[in-house]
Amino acid sequence: MNQPHPRDVLRDAQGGGIRIPVCDHYSGVEQRMKKSLQLQHEMTQEFGTCVFDVTLDCEDGAPVGGEIEHAHLVTELALAASPDARVAVRVHPVDHPVFQSDIAHIVAKAGHRLCHIMVPKVESLQDVQMGVDAIDQQGAKHLPIHVLIESPAAVHRAFDIASHPRVQSMSFGLMDFVSTHGGAISSDGMGIQGQFTHPMVMRAKIEISSACHAHGKVPAHGVVTEFNDIQALQNAAHTAAHQLAFTRMWSIHPSQIRPILQAMAPSVSEIEKAARILLEAEKAQWAPIRFDSQLHDRASYRFFWHVLERAHLTGAALPSDVHRYFE
Repeated sequence: MNQPHPRDVLRDAQGGGIRIPVCDHYSGVEQRMKKSLQLQHEMTQEFGTCVFDVTLDCEDGAPVGGEIEHAHLVTELALAASPDARVAVRVHPVDHPVFQSDIAHIVAKAGHRLCHIMVPKVESLQDVQMGVDAIDQQGAKHLPIHVLIESPAAVHRAFDIASHPRVQSMSFGLMDFVSTHGGAISSDGMGIQGQFTHPMVMRAKIEISSACHAHGKVPAHGVVTEFNDIQALQNAAHTAAHQLAFTRMWSIHPSQIRPILQAMAPSVSEIEKAARILLEAEKAQWAPIRFDSQLHDRASYRFFWHVLERAHLTGAALPSDVHRYFE
């Protein structure tokens, strides 16, 4: 008799249905976009699974006056990517003059090759719906959207925005958030230390993370601009993951990808414990068990299943007995 898959047994685990890479790598310059896609392919071969998305950037990548040409470029790159690629595009905000042309050029031609569309500067549920409507008009109703929260008003509406069924992930736009306060938050709030100590910035991060978890969506921590300071990046990623409950993070330089994966991954001891408990639960047909003098039931099984899923998404080594869960 075939055992049911843990994902099926524990399917009521909130947030357990969205399994996307824990790193989202942004690039907008042609050569860097090409190198990012090549690196993604190489690391997919190395880890046996795609461990980061590549988001081709129109908002910051397109030169002023060259937005349409840039949209054509990212469309060509998405279409030319390898079959196993996970490619997304960040378009312009819904109130930008070229938003509609971004969608018309990119989604109409390459929507079938994209994993999602990132919509920046979302302020409300209405903005989300505008983005969805534009995408759907190009025949891409399958495409989820990711949204970027960048203002106090958007943070205030984070729970409403996360409730939209097409929203898969919400990201925090640190620099825009700080700048919208007109100097009331000092520039230190954008830095590697200040963004984890300033109460207004921390409140915004916690609201976004909480809103995502309330609606089963993926909270994504934003960029660390000090890309030469790898230790600082690892500390930031670890804090984002283990204290603020973010399950995904942006990178803006190839050197940031592996440290993010390592910081987001469970420890070896966590992975081993999760595997042992789930294997014992499977033997008991998912009834309660006693393990190391503790009672475990489906509530804890869900937790430990998420540990294994996160390990798999970060490319961490898994015990051989649970490889079959991810084949």
